[in-house]
Amino acid sequence: MSDNYEIWTTDEVMDYLLVGRNTLYNLLRNGKIKGFKIGSCWKIPKKAVDDYITSESGINT
Repeated sequence: MSDNYEIWTTDEVMDYLLVGRNTLYNLLRNGKIKGFKIGSCWKIPKKAVDDYITSESGINT
């Protein structure tokens, strides 16, 4: 599967970004990282995490 369609769990994103659960949930609720819920579980596209990193770093692609 292409990286564009890779879906991560909250635990995977927390490990990748080195942030805690509360920080990640705040980023998701505030729309800084785009994700969606299936039941009570957040699912986050890898591209959304990459987009967040790019926007926060000021790197223009």
